[in-house]
Amino acid sequence: MSTDTTARPEPGTATGALLSARDLRVVFPGRRGAPPARAVDGVDLDIGAGEIVALVGESGCGKTTLARSLLGLVRPTSGTVAFDGRPLAYSSGALKSYRKRAQLVLQDPSGSLNPRHTVYDAVAEGLRIHGYAGDERAAVAEALARAGLRPPERFFLRYPHELSGGQRQRVVIAGALVLEPELIVADEPVASLDASVRGEILALLLRLRDELGLSALVVTHDLGLAWNIADRVAVMYLGRVVETGPVESVLTNPRHPYTRALLSVLPESEGTPVVLTGEPPDPSRIPSGCRFHARCQVLASGAAEAVADRCRGEDLPVLPGGGAGAVACHWVGREKAD
Repeated sequence: MSTDTTARPEPGTATGALLSARDLRVVFPGRRGAPPARAVDGVDLDIGAGEIVALVGESGCGKTTLARSLLGLVRPTSGTVAFDGRPLAYSSGALKSYRKRAQLVLQDPSGSLNPRHTVYDAVAEGLRIHGYAGDERAAVAEALARAGLRPPERFFLRYPHELSGGQRQRVVIAGALVLEPELIVADEPVASLDASVRGEILALLLRLRDELGLSALVVTHDLGLAWNIADRVAVMYLGRVVETGPVESVLTNPRHPYTRALLSVLPESEGTPVVLTGEPPDPSRIPSGCRFHARCQVLASGAAEAVADRCRGEDLPVLPGGGAGAVACHWVGREKAD
């Protein structure tokens, strides 16, 4: 297993986690008598100071709900979220203060920006909400410049429809940066952008980490993106993290069958792509045992027959939130024991 991380810093090791979640659960009531949906079903997750963590998984696995609960936008059913060592409080005043330190960057910049607001007003909105008492014009200009829109004054009076997709995403990032947060949660930050622009936005996020010490949780379905930007990766399936660790370790030597399947369909992957069969994740119908067992290619092939009963009937523990790699899989556990 490759664990060489010399090309990357070791963020968060001195001061501990900036943001941490413990046994986080978010349950939504079912509609018209349907069972409740366990969107997040027991997650531990740490993000260190100056660290970029990629949260990866298929659509419907719960990663966006998890991200919103970490920001206080969705109140967890149980479990705790702590920021800078203090449990998150849910009063309006406490949340307002917290969201100055932790900002959300949404997937679609066209939907994030009011078409009737200029770029200046879009970026200045956060300052006005939080009662900023300094030089608003200078703060907006600095945020736009940091987001790569230079000279910033040239963009002040433009409207979103006058910008390219990459420029709109930079405006959204500038709107988050203007409050000088310590953490950004970016939900599919480049999914709606052309391939030629994706690299520019990813390079921007890395530069912001290096220059400002910014921490980030990047929510994505793209393991290739995780490889290019993250220090650590957490792979999520049906409400729970099933594999986690340093990005080089997880993506060069994946252990969980689900992670292997996700990696197998990348263009640069060798071998035959794994086509997952069975029903896609349904948070209102979480199976007993390993939640992936009904779609597991290893179990279906017979290779995991020795642990098949455990796969179908024995639940797996919540993985630790940070540090060394970990995997929730009975088959991998047996291989390691052997």
